[in-house]
Amino acid sequence: MVNCPLCDAVIDVEEDELDEGDSLICEECGANLNVSGVSPLEIAPEADDDDDDDETDDDLDEDDDEDDEEDEEEEEDWK
Repeated sequence: MVNCPLCDAVIDVEEDELDEGDSLICEECGANLNVSGVSPLEIAPEADDDDDDDETDDDLDEDDDEDDEEDEEEEEDWK
C-alpha cells in the first residue's frame, strides 16, 4: 500500500507488481499518478500536458491585441 501524494489516501496496490512509469489513479481524489521509483516505491502526480487551464504568453498577447483593437474602434466611433 502507498499513499496518494495529493490527498494522502491509501492506494491499495501490489507494490512488487509495479514498474517505473506505470500509471495509477487515486480512487479518492481522481488524480492521475505515475510510479517514479520502485525501490522504495515512489509515486508522483502525472505531468499536466493540458493547455486548457494554463494561458500561454501567446494567448495573453492575443487577448491584449484584441482589447487594443476594440479601444481603437471605440475611439474612432467617438470622433
